[in-house]
Amino acid sequence: MTTAGHPPALAPLRHARERFLTGRPLPDGVPEDVVAAWRRARFFGVRPDLDGPVGEPAHPVDSPLLEAARPVLTRIAQALDAGRSALVLTDERLRVLWSAGSAPGDDACRDLSEREVGHNSAALALRTRRRAEVHGPEHFLDVWQDVCAVSVPLHSPGTGQALGTVTVASGLCAGCRPHPGAALAEAAATAVEAELRARARTPQRALLDAYERAARGRERAVVALDGRDRLVSEAAARLASPQVLEALERGARAWGSGKGRGRAAGESYEIALPEDAGCTAEITPVRHEGRTLGLVAVLAPRAVEPATPLPRPGSAKVGSSVPWRHAVAQATALARTRGPLLIVGERGTGKTTLALELLDGRAPLVVDAAASPDLGLRNDGRSDTGAFPAEDWGRGDDRPVLLRHAERLAQPDVAALNSLLDERPDAHLVATYTPGPAPGPCLQRLLDTLAARSVTLPALRERPEDIRELLPALVPAPAPGSPPLTWTLEALRALEQHPWPGNITELAHLVRALASRRRVCGPVRRGELPDPVREGPAGRNLSPMELAERAAILEALRRHGGNKARAAAALGIARATLYRKLRGYQGRDASITQKS
Repeated sequence: MTTAGHPPALAPLRHARERFLTGRPLPDGVPEDVVAAWRRARFFGVRPDLDGPVGEPAHPVDSPLLEAARPVLTRIAQALDAGRSALVLTDERLRVLWSAGSAPGDDACRDLSEREVGHNSAALALRTRRRAEVHGPEHFLDVWQDVCAVSVPLHSPGTGQALGTVTVASGLCAGCRPHPGAALAEAAATAVEAELRARARTPQRALLDAYERAARGRERAVVALDGRDRLVSEAAARLASPQVLEALERGARAWGSGKGRGRAAGESYEIALPEDAGCTAEITPVRHEGRTLGLVAVLAPRAVEPATPLPRPGSAKVGSSVPWRHAVAQATALARTRGPLLIVGERGTGKTTLALELLDGRAPLVVDAAASPDLGLRNDGRSDTGAFPAEDWGRGDDRPVLLRHAERLAQPDVAALNSLLDERPDAHLVATYTPGPAPGPCLQRLLDTLAARSVTLPALRERPEDIRELLPALVPAPAPGSPPLTWTLEALRALEQHPWPGNITELAHLVRALASRRRVCGPVRRGELPDPVREGPAGRNLSPMELAERAAILEALRRHGGNKARAAAALGIARATLYRKLRGYQGRDASITQKS
């Protein structure tokens, strides 16, 4: 990282930057975060050879931060070597509000955001919320190749939100870390924040003091509001939904208007939270000079009960997300008409369960090609093993056939099934298919025949909002007198963020294992979940361009039944490129599971 440790040798790093700008492979040993910063700058279209001012030519004049910081920084600037160093103040958008002294390139940039000038210490400090340094060739701009800079973020004393940065920039000082101006930057930031606190209104300070008292000692979910300002601890941010915070905000405004007067000091208040709130709130008013000016709420998780009646347990149609409802409606409409039906989906998405429900009441003959790939099927609709019905299969009111794992059929059976469907296009057949390796010619012909009457079920990661409805349907019935299994909001969020490569089947195994081994009462907490689910997906999120590319690839695979060759042809890329991109997404973002 550029924020800690010793900087790499500047000469090799300068050479690596030149290779990056000319599109040549980078040598080994270049810090990953530096390369990532260069790539972001290139993505944003930043020109390394900046030849003109960036940003507003004049300082904003109506900034409360500038008003508080100017007298402080003016005094501190006297300690600068004005001819070789610069002291710079930015706001939360990284616009330069004030500067003093001189450093190479500081007069060309009035906006220090990465979108405008690429990698720099101010942008890094604002993103990481701690002191950051950037040296020489770590910068993207040519004009900053001989500059070292250290930046410290400024935080609001009331809300803790980032207000801007203080930066000390100087000429190149290879091998010196911390930056010689680090202490000056830290002192400047501390002095500016002290001035901001001194200028805060007395009621704001009363609210801040009440918040700090409630949050002190341990990690607590605490919210303090006065109708204008809002202080939210990290635990509260994880627990409270925007609707909960809005309800608390309305209560704070009501008390501030006088409706909260007349209650005894220290008395606990109640505020009606939304019905689906995953927490409870213990409310205490904040008073100043006999007036209620706001409130402090201490939040605690509670079990989340379903708000609406759910379909019967085991129903394949559980779920109200748009992708799932669309797929179920399409399958239901096709099942009501004569002809075969192909249900496509990843393993564990509920293909067989949905097929059985669509055929409910018609006693289908279930044939599993995974259990017996060679069915000995003949062109007359019968098989040597008796797995398929008699010769009149596909005619009249014959018994429907549910063929599971069509991808596992032996080639002679696929060829015979193709001939049967050519002869009897209205055969009452429901087949399930899990995309895998590229199908052979016979299987591809079968898929093409069934394509017009096929439905693709979405993976569970594509409909995480259905998990809350699926859970009661997957939990075994509790013992008599025992309460049903419920879940805290944190546990539900962890389940919704997991990619579920095994889809509903994997979720069902987890739920049943939890139900069988639990020895405690109350809702399931996040800490009870398996490590991969509790800790959340690893790796970074994909960029907007990668997400768009990934969406196009998955949609092409869905349209072509998982056939990578056809999907690649439709996208206009080589099949090897498609494989490479899928592997890359799977390795860099745990929320991406490769579609076969």
